[in-house]
Amino acid sequence: MTTDNPLLAEEWATPFGLPPFDVIKAEHFRPAFDAALAEAKAETRSIAESAASASFETVIEALERAGRTLDRVAGVFFNLVSADADDALQAIQTEIAPKLAAHRAETLTDPALFAKVQAVFERRAELDLTPEQDRVLELYHRMFIRAGAALSEPERARMGAIMGRLAELGTAFTQNLLKDEAGWALPLETPEDEAGLPDWLLEAAASAAEERGREGAKIVTLSRSLIEPFLQFSTRRDLREIAYKAWAARGAGGGATDNRAIVAETLALRAERAALLGFETYAAYKLDPEMAKTPANVSGLLSRVWEAAKIKAAEEQALLTAQMIEDGVNDQLRPWDWRFYAERERRRAYDLDEGDLKPYLSLDNVRAAAFATAERLFGLAFRPLPDAPRHHPDVAVYEVLDAPGGAHVGLFLADDFNRASKRSGAWMSAFRSQSTLTGESPIVVNVQNFAKAPRGKPTLLTLDDARTLFHEFGHALHGLLSDVTYPFVSGTSVARDFVELPSQLYEHWLTTPEILSEFARHVQTGAPMPEALREKLAAAETFNQGFATVEYLSSALVDLALHEADIVEDPAQFEQLVLAELGAPAAIPPRHRVPHFAHLFSGEGYAAGYYSYMWAEVMDADAFQAFEDAGDRFDAEIAGRLRTHIYAAGGATDPAELYKRFRGRLPGPEALMAKRGLVAPEAA
Repeated sequence: MTTDNPLLAEEWATPFGLPPFDVIKAEHFRPAFDAALAEAKAETRSIAESAASASFETVIEALERAGRTLDRVAGVFFNLVSADADDALQAIQTEIAPKLAAHRAETLTDPALFAKVQAVFERRAELDLTPEQDRVLELYHRMFIRAGAALSEPERARMGAIMGRLAELGTAFTQNLLKDEAGWALPLETPEDEAGLPDWLLEAAASAAEERGREGAKIVTLSRSLIEPFLQFSTRRDLREIAYKAWAARGAGGGATDNRAIVAETLALRAERAALLGFETYAAYKLDPEMAKTPANVSGLLSRVWEAAKIKAAEEQALLTAQMIEDGVNDQLRPWDWRFYAERERRRAYDLDEGDLKPYLSLDNVRAAAFATAERLFGLAFRPLPDAPRHHPDVAVYEVLDAPGGAHVGLFLADDFNRASKRSGAWMSAFRSQSTLTGESPIVVNVQNFAKAPRGKPTLLTLDDARTLFHEFGHALHGLLSDVTYPFVSGTSVARDFVELPSQLYEHWLTTPEILSEFARHVQTGAPMPEALREKLAAAETFNQGFATVEYLSSALVDLALHEADIVEDPAQFEQLVLAELGAPAAIPPRHRVPHFAHLFSGEGYAAGYYSYMWAEVMDADAFQAFEDAGDRFDAEIAGRLRTHIYAAGGATDPAELYKRFRGRLPGPEALMAKRGLVAPEAA
């Protein structure tokens, strides 16, 4: 294409094809989407109408090459609208999301195109395909079937309407949540408001105020990196209650940004979609292609861990309640009390508090530790590109090399700091995925919401923040180390309950003695973290795990129940009924309340799939045990298998087979239970 629109340029004259963020403007996206959609439609129509005999090359490879311009434009747009949105981008998102959903539905339910795919699929045994080609063909055929290609014409039309409406609802849910998060702040205006808060948190509150144009003020926002430490340290129980209730009420304020009706309609449409495809529930539909296969298998794992977690949480609650009584608080332990008294109990039981750790966990040091771990495990090197274009001044760009001075692997972007234009949470995404078919190397980004230190001061992370950085970098490595032919199975394009394995496994290396001794250095003196502090950290590894496990599992169990129900008229009330049936502790609400559960309702990636973090944790605990059993947490032979079968293989092979190739067998939950310090009730 010859055009003045940078999004539609044949090539980007930037380092390694990085998007030219410095010249891309909001007004470029609408015409770019129009042109790219027209091109993609023409390309798929050409495949469907081709007189050539249906073969893997003329159908599947052709589909892999089709729509590349649209992929590129959409990759830039949706990364920007998540990480640095404004009114103009959100207006485009509202308009374009249903158009993209309609295009996808039209493509995947096109009778002529499906006939071509079906013809190739029926001849797969005689086509002499490589194992990756056979897997890609299987996944393409399944994708068309699950999209409704085999339905009648009226059913296909209804499926298209459902998908378009779901795209509209997901966009509205996301934008409502961003508005709620950007529109609330708790000002800290007096010394009494700041009672109990450490200096590093006050500095972060000042930085948050400055980012929102309130120079000289201090505010607590709904960013997890601010709200959680505020709940940990503030001695003002009244302010903790205000902050917690605002955090919990996102998406349920009763006004224009209330998400409850959106959730109810989304659930109804998902159930209708599943029924059209012959599934009893949406959960059954969603889990059919995953490792878990059925809701019963998921429920079996979650229920086993749930009962053990409740026992441990009850023990923890008794300790924290005793502290409240000692403080003279004549009340039950509330959700806004738990983190405060847990932090105090951790100091009492282990002589350890967050303030001891943070000076040793500067963002720069933790990032260096993540890079060094990748170097020791996989031989990678990271070269800063300070002059490369970026979508925000805070973003850092690195070239990733296969060994220092080695071959180019890809680009890694780090977008670390909270801002009002960024949705909450932390995630990995890609501007471009690896493929030898297209000759493209990966460009991946980690987006986080750390509280930024004031200008001139280093940003200090909590231990949870540091784990988040390692977790998301594990996802990034899954994208960067991908070594497949076809874009369809590149990087993180794997089963949802397998995708968290590379990220959760990577977290284990953060707190190893090898990494802490080298990179956990005091931000002012440069001294390494004392061995005694590292020992305290190790001793406290299972502290508060009853709380953490119940908080996570209640969200996962509510997710599963929502997507197994026939009708959910009031999602918030339904959530309370499920929690009551589970016997969930009132002092530990779910990690994500339904009206702001973006994993489920901003899109459908984790819908009926929030369990996947624990499903993957069964594998990650077992996988790290392989290194422990070898007596070397960086064992070269095991790391080589890990790279080949987990990080590089993408979705080119069935995930269960990949795990068996790495470990020799599939895991049981024993290592997970031990890692969390849980004991099954029957063994208690």
